[in-house]
Amino acid sequence: MAFRYGEYHDGPDPLAPPYDVRAALDEMGDAILSGSTPVHALRDLLKRGLPGGQDRRGLDDMLKEVRRRRRDLRERGRLDGTLERARALLDKAIGQERAELFPDPSDEARLRESELDALPEDTASAIQELSSYEWRSAAARQTFEELRDLLRREVLDSQFRGLRDALANPDPAAMERVRQMMSDLNDMLDRDSRGEHTQDDFDNFMAKYEDLFPEKPRTLDELVDILARRAAATQRMLASMTPRQREELGNLINQTLDQAGLSDQMRRLGEALYARRPDLAWNAPERLTGEEPLAMGDAVTALEELADLTQLETALRQDYPGARLDDIDEAAVRRALGRSAVDDLEALKRIERELEEQGYLLRRRGKLELTPKAVRRLGETALRRVFASLDGGRRGDHDQHDAGSAGELTGSSRPWRFGDEQPIDVVRTLVNGVRGGGVSLGERPKVRLTVDDFEVAETERRSAAAVCLLVDLSYSMALRGTWAAAKQTALALQALVASKFPQDAVQIVGFSNYARVLQPDELAGLDWDMVQGTNLHHALLIAGRHLDRHPDFEPVVLVVTDGEPTAHLMRDGRSAFEWPPSHETLELTLAEVDKMTRRRATINIFMLAADDRLKEFVDEVARRNGGRVFSPDAERLGEYVVSDFLRLRRSR
Repeated sequence: MAFRYGEYHDGPDPLAPPYDVRAALDEMGDAILSGSTPVHALRDLLKRGLPGGQDRRGLDDMLKEVRRRRRDLRERGRLDGTLERARALLDKAIGQERAELFPDPSDEARLRESELDALPEDTASAIQELSSYEWRSAAARQTFEELRDLLRREVLDSQFRGLRDALANPDPAAMERVRQMMSDLNDMLDRDSRGEHTQDDFDNFMAKYEDLFPEKPRTLDELVDILARRAAATQRMLASMTPRQREELGNLINQTLDQAGLSDQMRRLGEALYARRPDLAWNAPERLTGEEPLAMGDAVTALEELADLTQLETALRQDYPGARLDDIDEAAVRRALGRSAVDDLEALKRIERELEEQGYLLRRRGKLELTPKAVRRLGETALRRVFASLDGGRRGDHDQHDAGSAGELTGSSRPWRFGDEQPIDVVRTLVNGVRGGGVSLGERPKVRLTVDDFEVAETERRSAAAVCLLVDLSYSMALRGTWAAAKQTALALQALVASKFPQDAVQIVGFSNYARVLQPDELAGLDWDMVQGTNLHHALLIAGRHLDRHPDFEPVVLVVTDGEPTAHLMRDGRSAFEWPPSHETLELTLAEVDKMTRRRATINIFMLAADDRLKEFVDEVARRNGGRVFSPDAERLGEYVVSDFLRLRRSR
């Protein structure tokens, strides 16, 4: 394979160390296990930046920098610097002319003085009238030419960044080249509107006028974007001035373009740019609060950068519906924050992309969801947290790696069947392969195995459990700050049963005004319900059906709640809510408790509040059912639930 090496032309740093997407998922998991949703967890991760010391800024850091730069730009200076300087040069020229006329006693001198006295106060009108004035003072004539050169440079620089330097010397040839450039540019835009433009046309244009465009655009679209943003900034500058300033500067601009022979070309260009980029804020006023007067070109540059920063701030906040990192313009990030910020943004985009490509996140109908793979990882994380808080000496040997559905080996084996969880009998499997003629002789003999050759080691039968975890989803769980602990507990128990007791049948039921079965892949994204009602009656009904489907399993029912039942299911399927709880609600709920007792199912309740009504209710449940009542702190809920489940499993 041949390799070619060349000059590095921008883009992500090829030597940057790769980031670990699992670390990003664990960062999200911390937020999710604390009660956040996947969407908010990912958004918070992108705002904070990459974990693991990879030195990548998040959106919040970029946003702070953008806001700081906006503040600095607003305090840079005033917009009327060109007007102020033009007025100063005009007054200087008039003063120099008066000084020349004063010693002359002739009527002509007095006539000229009266002509100067009659000049209008408006700067543009005064310059227009003095354009045909025959200056007696050479110094005044030179000052007036300096004024006209200033206006020509500033007006053109407000449209084309960099022309101010190109026209620093009053060279007629340079001015003629600018006229030709604008004519060629307008002709190229016309051809493009008819579909006749080619990249070669643009390359030839840039080869001829490259020095007039310091931004070095590579395509016509890039050039149009550059010019349109600057033209829009010029319009915003005029819109930001007082009516008198706007009129005076507007007249100066038109007058300067007329004298330079560029009025028609500039009008054509302005119309073409507006037609191509009407989305820009062409007439939105912007307030600058600085004291230093800015030249017209500098003021336009400041407003252009402010517009970029305003749009960039909106995109970086990501607080609008459907916001995505792809909405952030990398070119705007580069202009505002530099190359390193583009690399940081690309790294953040890669997080979102990699989480989807590696099977941790899924976008379904525009909504971000965790996949079962991600939920399993979060469940394992939740379980590790619970086990870390358990006292290993007192709680038992719950972290054994050889635990599972199989019991002690009996010494015999049988053919493997799909779904078997017993260990493979390697020796007998290989013997079957050899007997079946699957041996290939040679320098390195091999045994070819088929599905029929596999045998599993038989084990003693172990009892299985039908586990029901009933989790309160009512609004009070969020108000009391116990929802995150309940969510983490559900994930931990699901992970424990799946990894250590796969023969068990686990069902997690969430209940508020109604109850519903919660699938493992929706646990991580689960949120509390903003409704009234704690319908334990409905939850026990669903749990009872689960136990009835597994009559040979040991029944385990665990209830996590912070309030007494306040709702029940009526005959027509609707939920009836009443607070304080009605007699009917309590009666129907306790009737389901009695049914659980007849199923030999012990109900253990984990109280997350100390209300008198709740205590009275759970005491009655314990009296009728014989189960136990726990009152753990929310932070230790997972520890209590998992420990109780393990105790029940060991007792069997």
